Amino acid sequence: MNALLIEDEKLVAQELMASIAEVDPNVKIIGTVGSVKTALRWFAENAEPDLIFADIQLSDGVSFAIFDKFQISCPVIFTTAYNEYAIQAFKVNGIDYLLKPVDWEELRQAIAKARALTGNKSKVPIDVQKLLDALHLPSAAKPTYKEHFLGNARNSWIPIKVADIAYFMRDELNFIVTHKGERYILDYDTLDEIESMINADQFYRASRHCIVNIDAVQSVKSLSNLKLQLILKSPNHTFDISISRDKAPSFKKWLEK
Repeated sequence: MNALLIEDEKLVAQELMASIAEVDPNVKIIGTVGSVKTALRWFAENAEPDLIFADIQLSDGVSFAIFDKFQISCPVIFTTAYNEYAIQAFKVNGIDYLLKPVDWEELRQAIAKARALTGNKSKVPIDVQKLLDALHLPSAAKPTYKEHFLGNARNSWIPIKVADIAYFMRDELNFIVTHKGERYILDYDTLDEIESMINADQFYRASRHCIVNIDAVQSVKSLSNLKLQLILKSPNHTFDISISRDKAPSFKKWLEK
């Protein structure tokens, strides 16, 4: 069985090759590549191997970029220090997901699985639940979020639909402002508590003092010193929000959803 090794750390690659030789001497490593760029060149110049061992985080990106460019049918055993890519790995012909440092018995079982698949030329069906069980991760249950908040105005409690909330604000007390400009006090101690109850795809923690609804955003203007002026659709609602260089990409990504 001919195998390609995709790993950007030479020492790790050497250790993995030694482990493979110990576990199954009949697996022949026919090439090693350490980056997405060199892997793309390798696949352009060589026939597909029988098996691929692939790290995920490489020096110039993630190895999934390789599988986006080439339609690879051989089994792929992913070896990585991160478990958050597991489901994505099983969508690109991954048959196993080994966390570093790689356990010999797990490696042996993964190679045996690859041999079985190569022998009958069949693909392993993607079963996300089995994957989660193998990784000892909880099932991806659909999260539930609050649909209403009780707002206090003039000593009256009023149920406010979350969809009607333009933003949450902290100013001595926590309060909400609706898309219509109505303001209500909330009986919660912190914005952190509120943030845990709402959908992060819909609401963004723009600052320590503000959580904004994406439906309320009209535009964002770049100011000096990395400060952004968030302009809401409701009249007379603008905020100067200081967003760090590290946080700016996630803010933009949220806006693009």
